Amino acid sequence: MMCTSVTSMRMLTICGCHGTYSVLKAVGHLIYELRPPYTDRAEDLCAWIPRRIKRHIEERLGIVPLLQNVATRVSLADNRAQFLDLIRQQIDKTTANFEIFGFAVIKVHLEKFACKIYRDTRTAAHDKGVDLSTNFGVVYQIKKLRIHTKSEADRLYAELKLNFDSERLQDGNVILVIDDISKDVKKYLIDMRVQSISKEDLLKVASNFDDPEDRQKVLRIVYEEFRREYSSTIK
Repeated sequence: MMCTSVTSMRMLTICGCHGTYSVLKAVGHLIYELRPPYTDRAEDLCAWIPRRIKRHIEERLGIVPLLQNVATRVSLADNRAQFLDLIRQQIDKTTANFEIFGFAVIKVHLEKFACKIYRDTRTAAHDKGVDLSTNFGVVYQIKKLRIHTKSEADRLYAELKLNFDSERLQDGNVILVIDDISKDVKKYLIDMRVQSISKEDLLKVASNFDDPEDRQKVLRIVYEEFRREYSSTIK
């Protein structure tokens, strides 16, 4: 069984095979061959892989692929309560969902004040976060992370010092967007000139979008960012 593209190789990895290099071997430029014992069940794999990929996409992306359709976005954004339920459910699904839905809400909110925000990096696994730059000197870092102790805050601050210059930190121009943070730790970080926005804060911002067009814009940005994310990975 020959897999003739990098995409095929990634599909096997996504489907839960134990390591790409134990499943496939390279036999040419971007051409791979299935290794034993998978070759013995090649026909079964051909039937299983598409179903497993479909299930993986549905579990990972949920409603996101449907947001390509303008009518779907209009329908979902028409009712504020329905929109907020959607944001609440989707933002908890994966790290990528948290980062992209969070970015979309912040972007639409800031545009009301003629401020621009840009997503500089792709979503990262293991809570490495994603950086957002702006046209007003502030940098946001989104991390699906819960911080409840000062020791956790100290570790996070040490990481920020590695990622951003000291002047930016001292000027209070780094804002964290995280899943959850205790009140004491939030104040502790403020004393170090680092502001934080929690998931609940994001939901409050989203609840203030009175215009259905703003809510539609959030959903459009979500779809576009996911499309950009995955189109850069799968060629």
